[in-house]
Amino acid sequence: MIKKILLGMTLLMSMVSCTEDYTDWANPQSNPDKEEAVSFGDGSVTPEGVINLKDVTGDKVKVASIVAPTSTKDTYAPFFKINFDGQSFDIDADGNMAKADLVNYITNTYGKRPIERDIDATLDAWQSNGSTAAKVKMATSENFQVKAIPEAPVIEEGYYLVGDMFTTDDVNGWTKGVAKAFNHSDKDVYEDPVFTVSFETTKADQYWKIIPKKNIDADALWAAGVVGPKVDGDASMTGALTNGDAKAGKIAKAGKYKLTINMMDYTYTIEEVNYDPFIYFIGSTDKWTKADQKLALVDDAKGVYTGFVYLADPNNAGYEFKFQRKAGDWDRAIAASDFVTFKESAIGAANGNLGVKDGEGVYYMDVNLSEGTIEATKVETMGLIGKFQEWDETNDVPMTWNAEEYCFEATNAGVTADGWKFRMNKKWAVNLGGSLNNLTAGGSDIKVAGNTIKLYPTRKTNDNIYCTVE
Repeated sequence: MIKKILLGMTLLMSMVSCTEDYTDWANPQSNPDKEEAVSFGDGSVTPEGVINLKDVTGDKVKVASIVAPTSTKDTYAPFFKINFDGQSFDIDADGNMAKADLVNYITNTYGKRPIERDIDATLDAWQSNGSTAAKVKMATSENFQVKAIPEAPVIEEGYYLVGDMFTTDDVNGWTKGVAKAFNHSDKDVYEDPVFTVSFETTKADQYWKIIPKKNIDADALWAAGVVGPKVDGDASMTGALTNGDAKAGKIAKAGKYKLTINMMDYTYTIEEVNYDPFIYFIGSTDKWTKADQKLALVDDAKGVYTGFVYLADPNNAGYEFKFQRKAGDWDRAIAASDFVTFKESAIGAANGNLGVKDGEGVYYMDVNLSEGTIEATKVETMGLIGKFQEWDETNDVPMTWNAEEYCFEATNAGVTADGWKFRMNKKWAVNLGGSLNNLTAGGSDIKVAGNTIKLYPTRKTNDNIYCTVE
């Protein structure tokens, strides 16, 4: 009778072992000697504790100790998978997984900031079903945590430049009061570790260092964390940085410069800046084929450009654009990555282009390349104001945009020779005056009489903003 019962149990086990998710183990048992161990069939998984990935050499990292579950099968050669939030990765019987898999999961999920990340995990045991290429999952562990710290350098929330170039007869250039902040995007510094600052030096052989924001905030500039080259007086335009025993770099000759630091790899690049007289607008308006609208340089110390552009979208591809430093030259095109601050309608598109959020129209743009800011203000109204209407600020004579001629126009305006101007959005913030052939922001009153006025603001066919009066 006992033999028949055993035979029946054996047949039952053989039948159910063909299912894909059958757990062919004895009852799970806990291990009282290992508090962090979790059950894995009748085996266990014990996490390794906090793993500091900067200390891991080689291409594998041990994340757990595995006591494999047992099986009644004659041939039993399981392989294992570790699961993080629906993603599975190979792990060997010794609890080692590819370091790259762990690093990529952490940085893609949490970012690169080097703080402890606690990852919920399970282990699966798999084996071949013996007859096909299909694999059978034999057991899943209880939940446990893999705790790891990403490998990344110290990156502060901000940096400041100090040095001889900011020294005057009355001011010490190595002090908090004149320290110049680096520009940075609004992203986490471990997602965007690049900082930039522009400056000018009027003398040769000017020394510099970089101060972390925490030192500025604590009014302790020379506390730990100061950044600089490894060799004192290094005049190299590119090189490595250190935040331990930092030395002073040197600008060898007078000029305007842009300093870019990448704090993920602790490198710097210094480039001499010579601002071109114009930057050229190219984008969806002309289907990315022409760069004939342009902004003019109005501050050659800071690289500030202003002017008007007409933005349209005939291909329904989005109101996007870039600027070229030379018309037709894409090598140094100015894109969203060149800016850290977007004002009014200006935006950075996901594909790296610049854009506007207020749709088709004429925009007044203010681009500051040294500070990394761009402002795009839509022209809701362009009007005429002057003595002819008693400078009535509530009643500008409206002008209409002519997209064929790229001009604003008004008829029967009745402007007189005793003074008038163009005014944007019924405000004085942007107004144009001066010579008919070279209108400038805030220029003098125009003293020409006429009825038909055409304003050409985009510099499409002329280096100047100009108007005609008839």
